Amino acid sequence: MASLIHCPHCGVRPKEEFSIRGDATPLRPDASASDDAWYEYVFVRDNPKGRVVEHWHHTGGCRRWLVVERDNAASHEVYAVSDAAKLAREAGR
Repeated sequence: MASLIHCPHCGVRPKEEFSIRGDATPLRPDASASDDAWYEYVFVRDNPKGRVVEHWHHTGGCRRWLVVERDNAASHEVYAVSDAAKLAREAGR
């Protein structure tokens, strides 16, 4: 059975309609941040096993960016899906 993702805009869709951007937890540094801060943001990332929070793009549907919380190890279970723009507005970013 294919993995399913509940898009907040399109409903339940197969994961093949989405593309993964990656880790959604790093916060973008201020434009005036040091080169070291930008280096850390762009190039240094954790690669955890288990429950992760990622940016996904619904390329085969509404084309919206989503934040997906899922297990990337054994079960690949999706725990939560949120609209990335809405989360950014709520966080004041």
